[in-house]
Amino acid sequence: MTVRVERSFELPVDRERVWEFIADPGRRAGAISVVEDYAVHDDGSATWHIALPIPVVDRTVAVETEDEERREPEYVRFVGRSKVMKVVGEHELAETEGGTRVTNRFVVDGSLPGVERFFKRNLDDEMENLEAALAEDFGVEV
Repeated sequence: MTVRVERSFELPVDRERVWEFIADPGRRAGAISVVEDYAVHDDGSATWHIALPIPVVDRTVAVETEDEERREPEYVRFVGRSKVMKVVGEHELAETEGGTRVTNRFVVDGSLPGVERFFKRNLDDEMENLEAALAEDFGVEV
């Protein structure tokens, strides 16, 4: 089973400022609740160490992520791969009259029982975490 989610929100911040956050693999990783630690590498890829509260995973899992496509300052698509899942994330930024609309798309394919179920229950919360992290970074209310 594959889990897919798409959510959008608007921020009263110009697109270039939002791009600085979204294009940074470390800042993206820091907004995800299950990422306990991460390392950004010189080539721009990153390793996330995630803790999934599912019975078959009793330690953190390394997820190797890399950007597959970037169109500054409007779009980034990244892929993360591990033994337990593959995640594809897309962030699209569009200028609005009052700031920026951020459209997020995530697809998670799990390799172990419980992975998709966890993300099906929690992807909406992760989207809210991203919105909150952006808002906090820019000092705006959501």
